[in-house]
Amino acid sequence: MSEEGGLIAAILAHADARPDDTALVCNGEAASWRQLRDDVLAIAGALSADGDVGRIALLGTADIGLVTAYLAIIAAGGCAVPLPASAHPDALAGMLADCDPALVFVQAGHDLPEAYAGRMVKLDADAAGRVAADFRAAAPPLAAPVTADPDAPFNIIYSSGTTGRAKGIVHPHRMRYRQAARTLFGLDAGSTMLLATPLYSNTTLMPMLSALFHGARVVLMPKFDAERYLDLAESLRATHTMLVPVQYQRILAADSFGRRDLSAFRVKQSTGAPLPAAAKRALLDTWPGDFFEVYGLTEGGCTAILDAARYPEKAHTVGKPAAGNTIRIIDENGDDVEQGERGEIIGRSAMMMSGYFRNDEANRAFYWRDRDGTLYHRTGDIGMFDEDGFLVLLDRKKDMIISGGFNIYASDLEEKLLSHPGVLEAAVIAIPSEKWGETPLGFVVAKAGAALDPDALRDWVNARLGRMQKISAVEIRDALPRNSGGKVLKQELKNPYWEKAS
Repeated sequence: MSEEGGLIAAILAHADARPDDTALVCNGEAASWRQLRDDVLAIAGALSADGDVGRIALLGTADIGLVTAYLAIIAAGGCAVPLPASAHPDALAGMLADCDPALVFVQAGHDLPEAYAGRMVKLDADAAGRVAADFRAAAPPLAAPVTADPDAPFNIIYSSGTTGRAKGIVHPHRMRYRQAARTLFGLDAGSTMLLATPLYSNTTLMPMLSALFHGARVVLMPKFDAERYLDLAESLRATHTMLVPVQYQRILAADSFGRRDLSAFRVKQSTGAPLPAAAKRALLDTWPGDFFEVYGLTEGGCTAILDAARYPEKAHTVGKPAAGNTIRIIDENGDDVEQGERGEIIGRSAMMMSGYFRNDEANRAFYWRDRDGTLYHRTGDIGMFDEDGFLVLLDRKKDMIISGGFNIYASDLEEKLLSHPGVLEAAVIAIPSEKWGETPLGFVVAKAGAALDPDALRDWVNARLGRMQKISAVEIRDALPRNSGGKVLKQELKNPYWEKAS
């Protein structure tokens, strides 16, 4: 199937060759390729009965019906907008006002703001979350997916919106097709992709679409639990997975991990944030199959991949630029820095978003052009290339701590905290300091059974840091606040300290 033929058509074509094989699994329910095709085309027919489909939103975590509705929106020529079910009601209302969907498919257990109740299509909780039969039967099914312009919007993914207005990232059909068609991760009709993040996360959508494109079975977990994940991986003989770092850390720490048969695994991927080097080495030592760390943006344009099994000595990096990606490191003046020097990471590729939806201000801040006028994406990350061309990710630009005039990278301090045998998770932020302007404060989650003393841990880590890197204090927490992609919400950690100082 060619790029022009469309991603949804390529996915549904598997129903012709393997109609009775399983395409999707969720919560013990399964859908065959035939059933997936028939449901997608039936829903698409109902959606397109009145003409132009436009933008249609989805609200939920993950189930067969939600995936089917997502594919059907695009098959009907519309733009799918999966909304974060974990968002604060005010943030959700802002996203709905921004995208103004004609309809919203809503998974059981989730609610829309009252103003959008008239646009709601409820998914049937008693039928594997599928779209109700009367909705599907409202018009004849489509004979085939609509052939879309490659530059037309495929979906809009909203950023977490933890600070300020959430940004709608518009992915065109061309971008999604190229992502799905990649062969790097060895997906085929014999593969089983196990995913444990919500449908509204690109961590789910990108590997899910790729797996379906290649005819693989996709298994979805609506809610992550380390032991339940291991149950599914073992019983379904999972071969592929994409997880965020905190999920890998919790799986490695699970009581039963060492007793599990994970021998079917061929490829594991991690994304969303850097996985600590020690965790990468543990995965290589204890979990069969290759491991790839994927650094990139939901916006696309800047992807690096670390093949950890091939380059174990580079576990502290996020790998080399992926094929077709140009990645540069620039200083504050927009000039390229020398190898080994630090600066902002920018990149471009053939897989880039169309832009932020209805947000010219965000587009102006995000895009960067060189002196030749070539367009790049700004990552907001600080990094450098080592002597072998591997990208070392140092910190978020906004998370850098300036203490006494010195730049301190929170990631350096977090790595040292994570090297303590009793620490499971760690985050470091800047808090106000009368003496230094800012000073680092650490937050940690202890491993099961570990008794951590915050002062003793502070002294332990400071003994292993440079003179200008010292952590002022450590707080022990039961959990760190995270978004659906597993990223620590540092602003939530910072707010109490900076509000008190203002």
